[in-house]
Amino acid sequence: MFKPVAVIPCYNHPQTIGLMVDSVRARGLHVIVVDDGCEPGCARVLDELAARQGTCMTLVRLSVNQGKGGAMMAGLRQALALGFSHALQIDADGQHDVADIDKFLAAAARHPDAVICGVPVYDASVPKGRLYGRYLTHVWVWINTLSLDIRDSMCGYRVYPLQPAVHLIDQVKLGRRMDFDPELLVRLHWRGVPIVSLPTRVSYPLDGVSHFKMLQDNVLISGMHARLFLGMLLRLPRLLWRKVA
Repeated sequence: MFKPVAVIPCYNHPQTIGLMVDSVRARGLHVIVVDDGCEPGCARVLDELAARQGTCMTLVRLSVNQGKGGAMMAGLRQALALGFSHALQIDADGQHDVADIDKFLAAAARHPDAVICGVPVYDASVPKGRLYGRYLTHVWVWINTLSLDIRDSMCGYRVYPLQPAVHLIDQVKLGRRMDFDPELLVRLHWRGVPIVSLPTRVSYPLDGVSHFKMLQDNVLISGMHARLFLGMLLRLPRLLWRKVA
């Protein structure tokens, strides 16, 4: 059974979260919004959204900011508990092209055992420093999976099959901030979950608010790559066998 839901982590995006929820709901999806310890003004916006959407939206509230990864883990667990089979992850800041939702869901329906992962097609609004940093992460991901299967590991626009994703996050201590997206994807790949890549237009946040902290998040991501590299070495015989089998 293919029963998708959208999960939107939100941390202080009061100007764009309503647009994102309405756009996702226009595609007929139930929406789970995770309030990741938002400030009171944004929390009120989320309460108003939940009241307006009624049974079409579930609001999960975290009392303390957990980071994007912590918010997504809470949202994915809630999605599985509610009986959904797949979760569309999309950001609250408006950078992802909601017109591609149907394309992502169609791909997930064709490949229900795979993660459908967005590959960003950027416009001129993206900072060059972010682009270079992303490329370095791509190289490490290719090393740590011994493959080019994951074309982009940092795009937060993707569809997860919920059973393997939640099973993994319940078993392994994952990064809870910006290191979550690439780590989860690499570890799912290690477990044999297929990756299907889709190009999608990505622009810089509509509200101009980015929660990427250059120093802190780059340190976290570097530590994640180091852990994954050690994990790859431990799995090296199996990963090599997979390539020749």
